Amino acid sequence: MSHDIEERVERLWAAATSGDEYAAADAALAALDAGMPMETLLLDVVAAVQARVGQEWAANRITVAQEHTATAINERVLSALAHHPATRASLSQDRGRIAVACIDHEFHAFPARLLAEVLRLRGWQVDYLGAQVPTPHLVAHLHRTNPDAVALSSSLATRLPDAHAAITACQAAGTPVLAGGAAFGPDGRYARLLGADAWAPDARAAADRLADGPLPRRLAADRDGGGPAHQAGHEYAVLTASAPELMRGVMDELARRLPEVSREVTGESVSYVVDFLRAALYVDDPDLFSSSAGWLTDVLASRGIPEQVLSSALELLAGRLAGLTRAQEMLAGARAAPD
Repeated sequence: MSHDIEERVERLWAAATSGDEYAAADAALAALDAGMPMETLLLDVVAAVQARVGQEWAANRITVAQEHTATAINERVLSALAHHPATRASLSQDRGRIAVACIDHEFHAFPARLLAEVLRLRGWQVDYLGAQVPTPHLVAHLHRTNPDAVALSSSLATRLPDAHAAITACQAAGTPVLAGGAAFGPDGRYARLLGADAWAPDARAAADRLADGPLPRRLAADRDGGGPAHQAGHEYAVLTASAPELMRGVMDELARRLPEVSREVTGESVSYVVDFLRAALYVDDPDLFSSSAGWLTDVLASRGIPEQVLSSALELLAGRLAGLTRAQEMLAGARAAPD
């Protein structure tokens, strides 16, 4: 990171975390006035600040309220830049049309919004549909607008079953899918597993891939096998059906074991564990569960929550899922992982 970019990041970070949207907009516009290219500003400054927001929240160095405030201000900065003459000049180009949407139940919309602005900057007509787009409504939009491709974003691995439903439905509508976001794995392994036509690790790579040429239009029925044979199988289905009752039982037992820990903390922890386990079963990847459990361990530790909360939750879940062999293996692997 050059000194100039680093300085711009610090200015925007200070404004966003202090809740000053005017100072944040001024910092971004000042970078443009100083000659920074718009795409550099979007991807190396604004995106870097937003990534730092997530990292600081996870480490408990900013509160949830501060995280929400900073994210909202960064979104306002994107809006200000979207109406800047440097962006509007690109609208005269005609590369084609792209729909950009978050999959159903995915509420982290910032990466998708960032991609939408980069694509507009590069001359694409963009339909930005925002967060938590129900798949039937997304498909209806595709039928109505017939875009060249749809870019689907998801940050949480717990949304992989929803992502698979969206990918399949979009392809059945004749629209190729470019997948992106942390949910699909650092190397895009889950995007490939679930049948996406392409994957990109970030907005710049996604825009470059679309610039390379059109994605193939293939129906889901034309794909090799339509995805992994195990997904949505017996263990995933059983865990999904029993999740509410299972979580209540584990939370009640945790309340007896650890009465000093609030039910809100234990409830959120158990919910995360069950959702991560469901996603790992769906794609049959123990690494997904163990890495997610490791992330949750770090988040809880940064908040001073006793490690017994997670270890006990894993133990209690294992005791209640005796008939699910693959789930047992994943739980055992997470419990045996080094701290």
